Amino acid sequence: MKIKELFPLLEEMAPLAYAEEFDNVGLLVGNQDNEVSGILVCHDALEGVIDEAIAKNCNVVVCFHPILFSGLKKITGKNYVERSIIKAIQNDIAIYAVHTALDNHKNGVNKIFCDALGLKNTKILVPKQNFIQKLITYTIPENAEQVRNALFDAGAGKIGNYEDCSFNSQGIGTYMGNENSNPEIGERFEFVEAPEIKIEVTFEKHLQSKILKALFTNHVYEEVAYEIYDLQNAHQNIGLGMVGELESPMNESEFLALVKDKMQCGGIRHSSLLGKSVSKVAVLGGSGSFAIKNAIQAKADVFITADLKYHNFYEAENQIVLADIGHFESERYTKNYIVDFLKEKITNFAIVLSEENTNPVKYL
Repeated sequence: MKIKELFPLLEEMAPLAYAEEFDNVGLLVGNQDNEVSGILVCHDALEGVIDEAIAKNCNVVVCFHPILFSGLKKITGKNYVERSIIKAIQNDIAIYAVHTALDNHKNGVNKIFCDALGLKNTKILVPKQNFIQKLITYTIPENAEQVRNALFDAGAGKIGNYEDCSFNSQGIGTYMGNENSNPEIGERFEFVEAPEIKIEVTFEKHLQSKILKALFTNHVYEEVAYEIYDLQNAHQNIGLGMVGELESPMNESEFLALVKDKMQCGGIRHSSLLGKSVSKVAVLGGSGSFAIKNAIQAKADVFITADLKYHNFYEAENQIVLADIGHFESERYTKNYIVDFLKEKITNFAIVLSEENTNPVKYL
């Protein structure tokens, strides 16, 4: 298998189109045409992880955090990023990052987080905006089913827990072809009035080229009339963070003790306890201060995340308990999930879970 043949599998798990605009995901280092000898999965592709990949005959490192995040003007080995990149290039090791592509997936980082805490009835905390488009097209009734099915097969028509969603209405279409036309119905220079079906479907915007290819391939008209609109609807199944419910309510201290145990925290920084029972919990792996208001609006009793600053804790406003469990800790089971996913898909070479602890934060 060549490295580039891994991309569809990795995108099935973490579609690159789901990543945030600021992020740097996908293949960061390496020749995609090289054969894969083995895959090492890690949290951070540090120099010690590259050494581990060399020792274990893995020439692909799949990492959660991108080792290359902002632009490099020089690669001289003066810092940990440059040293990792130099060693990877010298040893022909490819590095592929998933980061917010997996953060935003409904089965990704935050679902893993929820599962570790035993949360049920989970849903996205901060649904992704500006990600849905609508296609409107027109065709003759005899062609409508073929066009609809082709659009569905290309990924259109998915709304929440439903598939093959469309709206269809009848009307009269008119046209007149010029000397270069080859109309399906009527003749050149003939004014035609024909029954038509208007088909409307929504789709995730990164599928647009695939959707249009399906439309043009299956439409009978020489000139296909269509319109595409950006929608303001949030995507309820893609986004950052999650909110879920405990099987049984717990008091705040007991719940934080559970979190510390399940997430293997060195410590938890939290806002004032409110003396209430905990039933609904919001989580967001990694830096999540931006979602405090979302957690409050979701009526969560506790919001668990990382990298909260001093003044962020004031934002609890006695409405919620904010808990900072540490950045690494909030994402700790992600690499295990990636390994399990890839092992189900690939059996002809090793998928190795890195043994390197890349958490830079230590506790007394």
